[in-house]
Amino acid sequence: MANRLIKEKSPYLKQHAYNPINWYPWTEEAFEKANKEDKPIFLSIGYSTCRWCHNMNRDCFQDQEVAELLNRYFIPIKVDREERPDIDHVYIIFAEAISGNAGWPLNLFLTPDKKPFFAGTYFPKRSSKGMLGLIDLLEKVNDLWQTRKEDLIEESKEIVRIVDTEFNTLEKGTINEDILKKQGLN
Repeated sequence: MANRLIKEKSPYLKQHAYNPINWYPWTEEAFEKANKEDKPIFLSIGYSTCRWCHNMNRDCFQDQEVAELLNRYFIPIKVDREERPDIDHVYIIFAEAISGNAGWPLNLFLTPDKKPFFAGTYFPKRSSKGMLGLIDLLEKVNDLWQTRKEDLIEESKEIVRIVDTEFNTLEKGTINEDILKKQGLN
């Protein structure tokens, strides 16, 4: 059964139209739903010729177990970076500031008002060989949202403030790692 992406023009978004995930395109409807249901956003940005985007689609986004977690605890949004470079630009800066690198697929967790609080690139389905898996990450972020949501929101505001005020002089990876460590996300 197709999800909302079936109606989109982007070939990349259409590649995800038959995922078991209830993807939204970047629309106010998605953010209104996140606000109404008090859920964080899972934002995934990629493009049609990205090898790792295809790998993550195959390994995670076509998987029923991943879909169940994303659909239950998050509002999942898929963006084509070639169609929406404006959105990609905003969130790639955030990812570079907190981790020192970024790329695609770019996967982020946002508050319902579009403020990011965690970013990463490719995640395998399961954690292994020192690499955090998407299942573990989804469960951890859901737990934090349920138990420490206000901390996540405040720290997200602080990270966004730092990136906004120091964008021209901020070096990659210079956001204080203690912010992420406090949440158990680093």
